Amino acid sequence: MRRALAAHTTMTLAYADEDGPQACAVLYAPTDGPVPTLVFVTAATTRHGRALSHPGARVACTVQKDGQQWTELTGVQGRGTCRRLEGAEREAGWRAYLARFPFVAADPRLTAALERTALWELRPDWLRLIDNGQGFGHKEEWHPDPAPE
Repeated sequence: MRRALAAHTTMTLAYADEDGPQACAVLYAPTDGPVPTLVFVTAATTRHGRALSHPGARVACTVQKDGQQWTELTGVQGRGTCRRLEGAEREAGWRAYLARFPFVAADPRLTAALERTALWELRPDWLRLIDNGQGFGHKEEWHPDPAPE
């Protein structure tokens, strides 16, 4: 699962707001840790930024490379919650984002613009890897470990 998420850079993010369902594409960076979280940048003033601002905002996502042959199709489907990162969490997420997209740090104007923009975390609670390279319809699922009692 982590290998598939690391192999791609663009996620289609689906959400719903008062006007109904919508989807958008965002560049993302996977983060280290026990849960495979994804961080992405988007302004809080966009339609999806406003929808994600609601506490516990639920989303669905897909990650895949364009132009694949069906016999080799690989990608990830998922769903989870999004939240805006602040403080030390934002700093850690920003480091992961810059490591993934060094062209951002190479352009001072782009860096300054994105540093003023909201950084979000998608914390999945379900992921499904599709890998037709291992056989048509091959699927693997991930769920977080249940909390100890």
